Amino acid sequence: MSTGHVGEVAVVSGYRVRLDLAYDPEADLWVEVIGGNRARIGLDPLSAETSGTLAQLAVVTVGTVVTRGQPLGSLEAEKFVGPLLAPVSGTVRARNEAVLARPSLVEDDPYGAWLVEIELSGPEDEIDALVTGDGVIPSFALRVERYRREGVLAE
Repeated sequence: MSTGHVGEVAVVSGYRVRLDLAYDPEADLWVEVIGGNRARIGLDPLSAETSGTLAQLAVVTVGTVVTRGQPLGSLEAEKFVGPLLAPVSGTVRARNEAVLARPSLVEDDPYGAWLVEIELSGPEDEIDALVTGDGVIPSFALRVERYRREGVLAE
């Protein structure tokens, strides 16, 4: 269930982080542009751990238009119940039915267990607003530190 070519991976505060993806640190999601105007979206490894055991994942249906910052679906887990906010705008073109049927796949492989594939329709600066490249490691490390301070993660 891999997302295909996996770029460079760094270990940041004990988490494997793909450096070839874009991250929305507010929504704890990753975005992988897989074609000129298509992208896959999934939960990042930190989100998977801070949520606890995933009981249910729900995402909007294929054909639904989503807007950055608006609900794309919902997550129900041991430590978190709430909305998944879209990191980019577009039309949902595919859902990962295997992950929706078995949310534990996200815990096993956060990068292989994408949630939806979107045909991008937002302005290009939506992707540019996400954390990429050299910004990924420090951004991820800051999130881990913040979650530890807040008691969401064990030391």
